[in-house]
Amino acid sequence: MKEHWSNYFQMGIVHFMAFPGTIKGEGPVLETIQKIAEDDFFDFIEVGIMKDSETRKKARQIIETSHIGVGFGGQPGLLTGQHDLNSLDEEVRKKAIERCKQSVDEAVELGAKRAAFLSGKDPGDADREKGLELLIDSLCQISDYAKSKGLEGITLEAFDTTVDKKCIVGPSDIAVKVSKAMRDKGHDFGLMWDLSHVPILFEDMEKALETVKDHLIHIHIGNALHKDTDDPAFGDKHPRFGYPGSDNDVPELTAFLKTLFKIGYLAEGKRPVVTFEVMPIGDESSELVIASAKRTLKAAWTMV
Repeated sequence: MKEHWSNYFQMGIVHFMAFPGTIKGEGPVLETIQKIAEDDFFDFIEVGIMKDSETRKKARQIIETSHIGVGFGGQPGLLTGQHDLNSLDEEVRKKAIERCKQSVDEAVELGAKRAAFLSGKDPGDADREKGLELLIDSLCQISDYAKSKGLEGITLEAFDTTVDKKCIVGPSDIAVKVSKAMRDKGHDFGLMWDLSHVPILFEDMEKALETVKDHLIHIHIGNALHKDTDDPAFGDKHPRFGYPGSDNDVPELTAFLKTLFKIGYLAEGKRPVVTFEVMPIGDESSELVIASAKRTLKAAWTMV
């Protein structure tokens, strides 16, 4: 592609994955947000839970001053607290909903327009339909609350079902079923799809994107490793592109971007968000992993 990608999408990065020491809302949150905000390679930053309102206030000042777009990722709040939005235990589900409502409040403080979440564990064949009913009910409650607080809407990210997070959403057909139910009820709702999850969902990439295309509102690009359970990057760890033994590098990103054009998610003038989700493994440097992701995108873009 001869034209720059900025004609087609806003380039973002997931802050709390690039700098995993901040994933619980502690550590060098402000310093690392500023580092991303100072880098004009990025048009968008996805932030997560932060330990206090003062930190969120300062983070918002950095974001607004740098004129970078912001989204809120509620996934770490659910995962670190082991919350489950489709739990068959009503008390567990109630706590998960409250955690998401807290994330909505934090998103508003940070100036985000949307907040993203993930489903709970897949309960298995016997209880899957009940689990989906409970998930939709939970998402409706969260969506109503988000609307009351001024957010545009909420987003659900599809994760793996058998390898690592083992979520009920999940496969493309199930993801669309949930999204359609939410939209039929009048909610501003959509799906997030992640190149990192393609290898661990074991779906054909083009077929999956074709299935979700009408419900797709956000894209992550990253990597996974599923063949060696002893590797520290195994599962949904989002290692750098080209990590030894991993699944995604320049060819896979190129194919993914081409498919996003094919289904109409990417088109001149639309400029949706496409976000790096990469994480250092072991003693790798966050800065080097980010630089690696930039180079991977540049290389892939020349072949789109």
